[in-house]
Amino acid sequence: METNKQSHDSSFRDPSGYVFLDKTLVKRCINPIYFKQYFALKNQGFFDKLFKTGLLIKHEELSANESCVVIQPEQIPFITYPYEWSFNQYKAAALLTLKLQKYCLENNFSLKDASAFNVTFYKGHAVFIDTLSFDFYEENTPWRGYKQFITHFFGPLILAHYHGTQMLKLMSNFIDGIPIKMVSSMLPFKTKINPFLYSNIHLLAKFEDKHNEDYKGETKTSSLSLKGQLNIIESLYNNIKKLTLKEESEWGSYYNKTNYSDDAFKFKSNLINSWVLKLKIKTLIDIGGNDGTFVRFIDSKIEQALVCDIDNNAVDFNYTKIKTNKETHILPFVLDVLSPSPSVGFNNKERFSFLKRIKEFTPDVTLALAVIHHMSLSGNITFDMSAKFFASFSKYLIIEFPKRSDSWVERLLKTKGEFKEHFSFYNLESFENTYIRYFDIIEKQSIDNSERIMFLFKVKDV
Repeated sequence: METNKQSHDSSFRDPSGYVFLDKTLVKRCINPIYFKQYFALKNQGFFDKLFKTGLLIKHEELSANESCVVIQPEQIPFITYPYEWSFNQYKAAALLTLKLQKYCLENNFSLKDASAFNVTFYKGHAVFIDTLSFDFYEENTPWRGYKQFITHFFGPLILAHYHGTQMLKLMSNFIDGIPIKMVSSMLPFKTKINPFLYSNIHLLAKFEDKHNEDYKGETKTSSLSLKGQLNIIESLYNNIKKLTLKEESEWGSYYNKTNYSDDAFKFKSNLINSWVLKLKIKTLIDIGGNDGTFVRFIDSKIEQALVCDIDNNAVDFNYTKIKTNKETHILPFVLDVLSPSPSVGFNNKERFSFLKRIKEFTPDVTLALAVIHHMSLSGNITFDMSAKFFASFSKYLIIEFPKRSDSWVERLLKTKGEFKEHFSFYNLESFENTYIRYFDIIEKQSIDNSERIMFLFKVKDV
């Protein structure tokens, strides 16, 4: 098998190997520098144990020679990044990493890094995806990935605990982790008298200052026993598990205060279900999908449903339901449709933008329910702009249009004051005339006892 495929743009960070695409399949080449670790992990059954526990993504070995071992991991349809996770998702990813390090230590291995980008969500739970992050444990040596864990996991989570979930989005600016001095400076003064926070945040920041001034490299690495390292991991695990949020949102209980009746709600759900069944789709994305309610009402056998929303609490509710109901086909994540995740990293290619990933995923249908009025009236997005956006990544579009007489639309228009006339374009006729430039109307249906219209569109053939 050829092993000179072009590597993924983030693979330069680890000399142990690289990820590459073989047509549409993600594969990984393992370099000779990592052979000793790889074959030890394989031959001792360590990989198999992690596969069975669900901690590590499964892989199969395709070929092996003196220059490269090629493995093919189980293919994950859509990768989400740390800055797209809800608070409880972020906690789950942190706890997974600690579980993995504990398991490694108990089997004479250790994680050589603890990047949050080594984790994603698949089949309803967090999973570790970097097969080459494991190394041999060296007696009495500290965990090499400890500081990285603090800057990638504990730091962002403790900031979110005190200042809200917008703090988690900082990871898109700091893909090498939020600087520990920055985390320390942003925490309340009272955290300095908390022994756990002082030792794992503030003292670490002081040590970093001292280390940065050591131009001669005279700072000695501390010795740490296996028991001591396990105690640190247990302490981190217990403290992270207890972290909660102090923020609330109106969207977390959105469906408890909708502006149409139960009958209208049921009619809308049945209509969506009938359209999805008719299209015989396998994949979808629900933009502004709140807690995934309408996706759950779909009877069709959906293989993968992406449900994104701007609101952390809504995504958290969805994530909790997914775990409770074991809904392995639903993937929730946080997304602001007015500002989707950009491409970041070196050359802006290490972590792909939402648009690049969703176009590669190519969902059969996009659901955009009760979102167009927010895009148009809160974000000043014209109908032409939103139509182009939706037409760029999905063959079909199921979209709900609230008319100007809808109470939520009236509420948004009232906030515009003297600029209200600027939004005179927001009306059913203008919406329909604009969208038919990009889509053909398959069906159009009013929702009884409401001021809303449902459309089933198909992208025009170019």
